[in-house]
Amino acid sequence: MAAQQQRISCEFFPPKTEAGTSKLLNEVAPALNALGPEFFSVTYGAGGSTRDTTLGVVSAIREAGIDVAPHLSFGGDDENAVASLLETYQSRGIRRLVALRGDVPSGTGGAAHMVYASELVEFVRKRSGDHFEIEVAAYPETHPEAKSYDSDIRYLKAKLDAGANSAITQYFYNVEAYFYFLDQCAAIGIDKPIYAGIMPITNFANLQRFSRNSGAEIPRWICQRIEAFGDDQDSIKAFGVEVVTQLCQTLLDSGAPGIHFYTMNQVEPTREIYNNLGL
Repeated sequence: MAAQQQRISCEFFPPKTEAGTSKLLNEVAPALNALGPEFFSVTYGAGGSTRDTTLGVVSAIREAGIDVAPHLSFGGDDENAVASLLETYQSRGIRRLVALRGDVPSGTGGAAHMVYASELVEFVRKRSGDHFEIEVAAYPETHPEAKSYDSDIRYLKAKLDAGANSAITQYFYNVEAYFYFLDQCAAIGIDKPIYAGIMPITNFANLQRFSRNSGAEIPRWICQRIEAFGDDQDSIKAFGVEVVTQLCQTLLDSGAPGIHFYTMNQVEPTREIYNNLGL
């Protein structure tokens, strides 16, 4: 059973269609909010490509009285555009942000100016003081572009030292990787919470593709077990819920500060995992 102080949160992405947005706001968000997460985060496309959709979804969730954290990156924007967005979020009662370097949109080559997350955190603090609770990203299995494991941890420390309150990890399925990462972070003086990012297993082909791009490892035994089910989607989903429930239970029992579910805009299986954990 999770200790009361362990934080649970969920992530959405902004849908590309009106029907998708309607389903998210009228069905998915209320159903998951009934589980009592501390907040929902809403992602931001490469280069800020979903900026307006993210703003719309975030505003609608906030208007429903739910705590929400928009993802934010500079992307192709200048400082004035980002400052204006911060003011809009403040005026709408939003008090959390997930600050990211973000991805360069395809087709821009090297033209886009990359602003690192530590610089973005500094910028937000300069413009907004302590108004926002700021989350940043952490990578227990190392960011795919990192020079080394140690440099990646030093970069996380720079983001936290710049004024971020806590970090949320990339999803993972190796619990040992997460706790080793926490130990290494503590060894260089990081003392802020690092929440475990968890991806329920829904569409396995998509998960494999995401994982190749993000550097997250899917253990071989999980791949083999799922391949053995063939086209039996019900068995794959049941197995996915079982595996991720066990992962979450181990995390909570072993002292992780909390869990951030990457829901992929689906109520199930996050709700099933919640129920299995007795949350």
